[in-house]
Amino acid sequence: MTKVTMTVNGRKVSRDVPDETLLSQFLREELRLTGTHVGCDTTQCGACVVHVDGKAVKSCSALAVALDGAQVTSIEGLATNGELHPMQRAFNDNHGLQCGFCTPGMIMSSVKLVETAKAAGKTLSEADIRQGLEGNICRCTGYHNIVKAVAQAAQEM
Repeated sequence: MTKVTMTVNGRKVSRDVPDETLLSQFLREELRLTGTHVGCDTTQCGACVVHVDGKAVKSCSALAVALDGAQVTSIEGLATNGELHPMQRAFNDNHGLQCGFCTPGMIMSSVKLVETAKAAGKTLSEADIRQGLEGNICRCTGYHNIVKAVAQAAQEM
């Protein structure tokens, strides 16, 4: 067991966990933040994406002990003062989801995609959005409404 301390959604947390504990397990089982989903355990689907120290990370392949001291934001930490993040609103406005299983990871990846593009002074095209979300799989939609949602949020962020 190793003591892990990190800041999750703005709150400092510490837990003793087995060394093989994945970040997704830490969030879901230790902190009861169940918005981060695990769909494949092989980093293929992207349902588990969270932000770690400002980067989009697939939490099903990151060891919690390796992230001691990290700043982690999960889907639960994206809203501010009860207001949905622009990306969350855009997914709702454009019906960028169906069953919702992939949605948290899709939203977290999309936020980072837009932030990175804006920091580089780039405007995202439809092709850029589709390419930027290649690591996220949705088995329900044709991605059309997801792309529309990301484009809308990019205008608002």
